[in-house]
Amino acid sequence: MKIMSEGIQRFAGDKMRQILGVMTTNRFAGLFTGFLTTSLIQSSSATTVMIVSFVNAGLLSLRQAIGVIMGANIGTTVTAVMVTFLGFSKFSIASYSLPIIAIGFPLLFMKGDRTRSFGEFLIGFGLLFMGLDALK
Repeated sequence: MKIMSEGIQRFAGDKMRQILGVMTTNRFAGLFTGFLTTSLIQSSSATTVMIVSFVNAGLLSLRQAIGVIMGANIGTTVTAVMVTFLGFSKFSIASYSLPIIAIGFPLLFMKGDRTRSFGEFLIGFGLLFMGLDALK
């Protein structure tokens, strides 16, 4: 989480702060952002860990993060209901964690600071999902 947090902070900086600010302008926008993110990655735990790392990196305020985390929890509930009633199988992003790490690793050795920071973010992101999958 620390690697991911530091990497995203150095890579994105002010632009990421602006994007996250727009996505969390009010509580309902934050709620929808959390819902959508959790629906895409199928893990409220991963969404929560990413949001905490964004708060730690100073990209989000605690007030903004609360709505996103609430949306993540609602997204998990809705996904579970859909899987139960409609019989959809869950998409597992953990199966993509090694390729994500493999993409991030060579970026660590590139010349640009932003490129290296993005590599750190990808490695942290991949390790996050590997760890969450191992906990299952």
